[in-house]
Amino acid sequence: MKHDKAALKQAGLTLSEDGRVCCYWQPSMPDYHDNEWGRPVVDDRRLFEKVCLEGFHSGMSWQLIYNKRENFRRAFADFDFHQVATFTKDDVARLMADKSIVRNRAKILSTINNAQRAIELLNEAGSLAEWFWQFAPGPDARPEIIDLAYWQQTKTSPEAIKMSKALKKRGWTWVGPVTAYSLMQALGLVNDHLTGCECRRAVEAAREKACLPCANQHELTSYSEKE
Repeated sequence: MKHDKAALKQAGLTLSEDGRVCCYWQPSMPDYHDNEWGRPVVDDRRLFEKVCLEGFHSGMSWQLIYNKRENFRRAFADFDFHQVATFTKDDVARLMADKSIVRNRAKILSTINNAQRAIELLNEAGSLAEWFWQFAPGPDARPEIIDLAYWQQTKTSPEAIKMSKALKKRGWTWVGPVTAYSLMQALGLVNDHLTGCECRRAVEAAREKACLPCANQHELTSYSEKE
């Protein structure tokens, strides 16, 4: 099928190398766009990783953080939060000397702090996924069309604000409302692939197949409602 490239560009879409219609940023991170972003994450370690990397992403290019991800995994014990929670001043010094990651002391300390808070949250909710997935918005809270204008206007959401407040109350750091919404996108709590992007359908199919925590979250009194 022949596509009007000018029309695609205006809609925030582009063609992948193999001719698929995708979000405009797909060529810069094709594997992340096609196989990871927006797909549901229910593994606690990978979820914690995304929380940490979104914190490092704050004020920086996501592509930079993504390109350093394997280095972050090596430096932070593959984001095993039980191990990271035990990091000491010597580990902080080691990380600050590691040129392969982002050497931001506040964000490094935040990662260690958040690992300690993650253990507390695990004891509270049974799993990190169970707690975070309560913030997935219901279908009625999402627009029918995810277009470029929506992307440009939407930096956070009511659910992301609730998540941010709930995390901050529990002592988590670098989890502001904008970061929380970016995290929701990365975890698959929302599917923000643009309407017309072929990955959007694949993400929806993955969500339907996944055994998601809090599947009946909108019928429950969630942790956030107890705040």
